Amino acid sequence: MASLIPCYEYDIFISYRQKDNKHDGWVTEFVSQLKGELESTFKEDVSIYFDENPSDGLLETHSVDKSLEGKLKCLIFIPVISQTYCDTKSYAWQHEFCAFNILAKEDPFGRDIRLNTGNVTSRILPVKIHDLDPDDKTLLENELGGVLRSIEFIYKSAGVNRPLRANEDHPQDNLNKTYYRDQINKVANAIKEIINALKNQNTIRKDSGRTPITTKSPARNSIIKVASLSAIGLVLIILGVIFLSGLFKSGRNLERSIAVLPFINESPVDSNKYFINGIMEEVLNNLQLIKDFRVLSRTSTDKFKGPDKPTIPKIAKELGVNYIVEGSGQKYGTMFRLRVQLIKAIGKEDHLWGKSFELDLKETADLFEIQSQISKAIASELKTVITPDEKELIEKIPTSDMTAYNLYLKAEDYLKDYISNHVLSSYQTSFNLYNAALEADSAFARAYTGLARLYYTRYYYETFFKENFLDTCLYFSDRALGIDDQLAEAYYLKGLYYIQNGDIKEALDNYDKALIVNPNYSLVYSERGFILTWIMHDFINGIQNYQKALNLIQGKERPEIIRSLARAYLDAGFVEKSRSLYEEAYTLDDQKVRYLGSIAWLEFSDGNFGEAIKLGRMASTIDSIFALDLFVYSLIPDNEEESLRYAKKLIEKNSKRGTLSLTQTHRIGYAFYKSGKLREADLYLNQEIKYCEEVIKLRRILTQRRAAHYDLAATYAFLGQTENAFKYLDEFGKLDFYQLWWLTLVKNDPMFDSIRSDERFRNLIREKEKKYNTEHERVKKWLEENNML
Repeated sequence: MASLIPCYEYDIFISYRQKDNKHDGWVTEFVSQLKGELESTFKEDVSIYFDENPSDGLLETHSVDKSLEGKLKCLIFIPVISQTYCDTKSYAWQHEFCAFNILAKEDPFGRDIRLNTGNVTSRILPVKIHDLDPDDKTLLENELGGVLRSIEFIYKSAGVNRPLRANEDHPQDNLNKTYYRDQINKVANAIKEIINALKNQNTIRKDSGRTPITTKSPARNSIIKVASLSAIGLVLIILGVIFLSGLFKSGRNLERSIAVLPFINESPVDSNKYFINGIMEEVLNNLQLIKDFRVLSRTSTDKFKGPDKPTIPKIAKELGVNYIVEGSGQKYGTMFRLRVQLIKAIGKEDHLWGKSFELDLKETADLFEIQSQISKAIASELKTVITPDEKELIEKIPTSDMTAYNLYLKAEDYLKDYISNHVLSSYQTSFNLYNAALEADSAFARAYTGLARLYYTRYYYETFFKENFLDTCLYFSDRALGIDDQLAEAYYLKGLYYIQNGDIKEALDNYDKALIVNPNYSLVYSERGFILTWIMHDFINGIQNYQKALNLIQGKERPEIIRSLARAYLDAGFVEKSRSLYEEAYTLDDQKVRYLGSIAWLEFSDGNFGEAIKLGRMASTIDSIFALDLFVYSLIPDNEEESLRYAKKLIEKNSKRGTLSLTQTHRIGYAFYKSGKLREADLYLNQEIKYCEEVIKLRRILTQRRAAHYDLAATYAFLGQTENAFKYLDEFGKLDFYQLWWLTLVKNDPMFDSIRSDERFRNLIREKEKKYNTEHERVKKWLEENNML
């Protein structure tokens, strides 16, 4: 029987170890049940390759023949994952699983596909019949390139780990509580989703004449050409760089710091604003690729729009830069006019360079060529030598299709609106526009990064407790890098994915790759500051990264990064330095509630609980939904009424925002308990246990910080489960450093009152104080050496 899609031999290939079928025929029974379910799921007949006959030559006890490759040319590959399947020496592993994984990545659809719902899935659909040993799971996930997503047929009870049988539907002693028939139905529905998506992609390919991306883009080929320059050429370039750098260094002492102001839309209709904004951002992005420049972020100049902006020298002084780039554009029909100029703004204002351009937008390449010309002209005027790698990045053409580019720029506008306002219509419009851009040009890498950002923002909390948490963001980022491996934003998004999924090393590696491409990427420095201080407890490097971010940001994000820097100093025990930074952030954005909340937290960290509560009350009189972390209220005796009031506020706030109270649910429970509301207390305390156990299982970021372990320990201690409390306190004790606030909390946390006199608990506090003091002294010495205290 042929596949539902031409050029494929089968719809489904069932792969298994013969050992898992020989004794009781489990696989045979599974295939029989699946065929029956597929008959009631599909209108058409679905073809399955299942090798039940050893004489076919495909089982591990027989030799490999050339027919295997043909049989593996299928739409969906179903491996039956058992205790014996993950064996690198076995036939099923080597010649079926690994072979399909390679073949699928190279065929027109690719191994990972986007479903019609917009979610991403793999054409490898694992069926798991045993819980795996850690080494086998690691082997499997390394081959898959990600977390194992499987449909489980496991019968589990005390000391039992075996396949679930068809006649064992939901027995009361099966800990997994699964119906065999439901699991079969899940497999059939997953198959249907994948095949429908493949049919849809196949139709698009026929209609558009395009094929899904399987080769590197022209930009990648140009990298190879650069790498193949002759030795003589390289020597000349190196000598030229050395000579010119020395020549220009003496003639230009001003730091090459640049701000690009919002371009003015001189078009007859305001609807062309998105296009003018896109041109401005393209010029900005190109300048940021040049290492010798310090280029401020886009948002740093957002407020300088319109005719009422200050003079150029005042803008430059406020932004702390020496040069300003400003421009204007006019779009009418397919014609476009652009005027750009470079101004030296420090000292006597001087127009260093300016040029007007006019072009027909039918030729996309001309537009990008003009944008690269602008960056190269500015570099030339500022006596900056552009390296070959930088030149190649600047001259890269992201798409040759003007329709795709227009759609992308519109999508970016709607994405910004959704990020700011969370209006679902903006999300949907942005999603549709990105996809339309990809239909026009399937090799448009930036449209994939746009989709990745969109999914990250939209589905963060909605998928937090799912195993495929943010996988779609990773998928689109990888698709982008498959087209253009010099796309800084894609590496940044991968960094976000890995940090949220608990892989710190991968996150930092991707952030480093982003900075190699774009050394002016302020958001990357900020994220690195967070990882280094909050998770790795390297406060010196973390503070330096925050400072680098601040050196590139003068816009609305600046106060928030200053607060992050203040928090880093506070966590390391430098209270007054932290206080001055919180005050600086307040002078910039005048957010009094944020300021009062920050100082309240500072006072709590420093052990001044009454002052912290007082400041929190002041903040709540301005903003009725403001509340400190709930444990602060519990540190004041006879404060049950206020604690309960703020617990209810937190519940209301989370409900309105659609967020999860991952670290305070047990505190809500504690507040209810102290007020005599035992039923509600029990509900929230048990919810916290569930949250924390799931967070630890899924290795979310709270696991890396051991916050989930601390909260579990506090909950169990309060419930009187002493050994469980110490079990998680032991894990919490494995951290190499404890922030000042955490040290203050663990010493005074009322949820640990039942074990506070236990010598094990006292030893734990002494060890934490020792670790805190060691890092505090190291940072103090560095600050003193650099005159920063």
